Amino acid sequence: MKSAFLRYLPLLILAFAWETVARLGLVSSLALPPLSKVVAAWIDLVRDGELIGNGLASLYRAGAGLALAVVIGAALGIAMASWRILDVLAGPLVELIYPMPKSALIPVTVLWLGFGDGSKILLIFLGCMLPVTLGAFNGARGADRVLIWSARSMGAGRLRVLRDVVLPSALPELLNGIRTALALAFILLVSSELIVAQQGFGYLIGFLGASGAYEGMFAVVLTVAMLGFAADRGYGVLMRRALQWRE
Repeated sequence: MKSAFLRYLPLLILAFAWETVARLGLVSSLALPPLSKVVAAWIDLVRDGELIGNGLASLYRAGAGLALAVVIGAALGIAMASWRILDVLAGPLVELIYPMPKSALIPVTVLWLGFGDGSKILLIFLGCMLPVTLGAFNGARGADRVLIWSARSMGAGRLRVLRDVVLPSALPELLNGIRTALALAFILLVSSELIVAQQGFGYLIGFLGASGAYEGMFAVVLTVAMLGFAADRGYGVLMRRALQWRE
């Protein structure tokens, strides 16, 4: 409990400083409403169902896009590391798209799939697939060649080597890539919903901000931040358990 308290103490200090600065008028209440009023606005949004309804729509989009990115990105990365011809064909394309700001794809995805869920899912999929692909590729490329040769000498086929040697070796890098993709999913989700959406966290942030309901706007922003924080912490626990066998 002491360790957990020390770990989250900076958040408590930040909350206290936020409330103090806003109450003393050191910052305009339009720019930074008191945290207590933000919490009250959050309770009202939950009671009215606005936060829950929009939140479920956002989590569906983020979950669907991230799941597709993990499955396809992991398979593509390991395949690129295993087959030279695929690396030659797909490698330059991945390297070209990776540094590009993914928010630049928002107009493209809207043009392709319209203003519904499909464009947001596609954007999250495209943005999250690349770190997963690179993580899987780097991890698979780092597999111990001696183990691969030993498995083949014992009669293991290509698929058996991939399953029993390459995939376990790629797991740490792959999981790190998924962790990066998890953070990107929240960023891309809110960015796309702020611009082109009629439902979701980003839409609600833009709507409340345009209406002058800044306490509610900050409440939604904090909700997204806390969900991202909880998702990262939970994933970190799962990641450590998944890699216990390496110890």
